[in-house]
Amino acid sequence: MQARGAPSTAPSSYRPLYTADERQRRDASGWTLVQGVLAPVQFVVFLVSLGLVLRYLATGEGHDAAAWSVVVKTLTLYAIMVTGCIWEKVVFGRYLFAPAFYWEDVFSMLVLALHTAYLVALFTGALGARQLMVLALVAYATYVINATQFILKLRAARLDQAQRDRSAIAAGATA
Repeated sequence: MQARGAPSTAPSSYRPLYTADERQRRDASGWTLVQGVLAPVQFVVFLVSLGLVLRYLATGEGHDAAAWSVVVKTLTLYAIMVTGCIWEKVVFGRYLFAPAFYWEDVFSMLVLALHTAYLVALFTGALGARQLMVLALVAYATYVINATQFILKLRAARLDQAQRDRSAIAAGATA
């Protein structure tokens, strides 16, 4: 079975990431801008936190800054996930697991689970300081994979739309 938005060898089964109606809803939604702002904010928070976590692991210094930076990163993750669910509902009619972003949403659940496990371990004392930072790094690795999934999907959608626009212009020029 072919995933939605993925190229197919059979032209009739190909479906772009967005239908015309979904693209219109996406472009008209304020939630698109919210996602466009939160994604780079979250990435900057991630980079700062990653630096603090690695510094702690390398030197043993800055535990509190590293620990709290992961909390801030997790809160930004929650914000982008909640607003992303709203965006997905507006554009695709469902809060999660819309066919266009199904696998990205599935992997997002792992990202959320690991970040939440970090919070639970931090506030219950279930892990030592070093183990907590290793858990943060594992959570961050899944975040990087998930962010890459979204970036590649959105890039493919842009390339697809550009090709469709060129085809429409070419068809208009020959008519």
